[in-house]
Amino acid sequence: MKNLITEQKFNEILATFDQLKPLLVVGDVGIDKYTFGEVKRISPEAPVPVLEVTKEWLKLGLAANISHNLQTLQIPSTLCGIIGEDKNADVFEDLLEDNHLKTWGLIRSSDRPTTFKERVTTNTQQICRIDYESSESINDSVAQKFISRIEELSKTHSAIILEDYAKGAMTKKVIEEVINFSNQNNILVAVDPGRTTPPLFYKGATLLKPNLAEAKAMVEFLGFKEKNVEKLAEILLDKLKIQKLVITLGPEGMALFDSKVHKSIQYIPTVANEVFDVSGAGDTAIALLTSSLVAGASLEEAAWISNCGAGVVVGKKGTATVDQNELREFYSNLKKRFL
Repeated sequence: MKNLITEQKFNEILATFDQLKPLLVVGDVGIDKYTFGEVKRISPEAPVPVLEVTKEWLKLGLAANISHNLQTLQIPSTLCGIIGEDKNADVFEDLLEDNHLKTWGLIRSSDRPTTFKERVTTNTQQICRIDYESSESINDSVAQKFISRIEELSKTHSAIILEDYAKGAMTKKVIEEVINFSNQNNILVAVDPGRTTPPLFYKGATLLKPNLAEAKAMVEFLGFKEKNVEKLAEILLDKLKIQKLVITLGPEGMALFDSKVHKSIQYIPTVANEVFDVSGAGDTAIALLTSSLVAGASLEEAAWISNCGAGVVVGKKGTATVDQNELREFYSNLKKRFL
């Protein structure tokens, strides 16, 4: 495959992961619950399926899934997010500790619940999703505590990942102050943007990673009507003053641009074999993009590693993670496919 990262470079980058200075993950956090079972009949009370539950489990969700991915990849990290003063906050902290992740970066807020999403599924389909959450912006007092915690922790971390799910934690003040602080202290800051967040909030970030729909929405918000990927990239780079851009294109792969290296946009194809569930693929992608850049990879090399990680997790059901053995096996099979 054209421009495929070499096996030597792939392994060199992965070998440094456990030696990296910790990454700081900042964003909306929550719990994903999966309720799994079989449907054998329709309810006599209403025309709805009756699920006979056979299994239930909890996973770290939203930005917490990035930290979980980093953990399984042997990359140290700290998670910063807002949780409530409720029983699910305790469950969330227990989940972090069960997965050997720190709780130091969490801020509790009494005026919002801990985000909790329950997915009710069978072997063939998702029946429904039940969300317990608030998307209201955190108040100024909580925002200031959040910013202070982020700035304090960032001094001992190599990079910051901002994961914006537009659930209220990532306000204009939080995003802009973190980016400004990072730039002043020469800290790489990577952004996985929210669909409804005004794009100028992200101005000055090192790396922006929208998907194609998000990139189009951001450009439209900026006053342009463009669908061409090259034009989208040109506008985002110019208006947001970012150094690196990766637009994920689903089955079409990734488009990437590093303003300090290339004069034109680069493309790499998708490498997924089968797609069972895209949940969490973006989390895996931003985790591997950022950690690979911190490890000294070029943007193109980081994108290939990220692409392989996403290829692993979309082949799993539910919010998933990837480890180094899975990455190496995936890369090995990828080389065989394109020899």
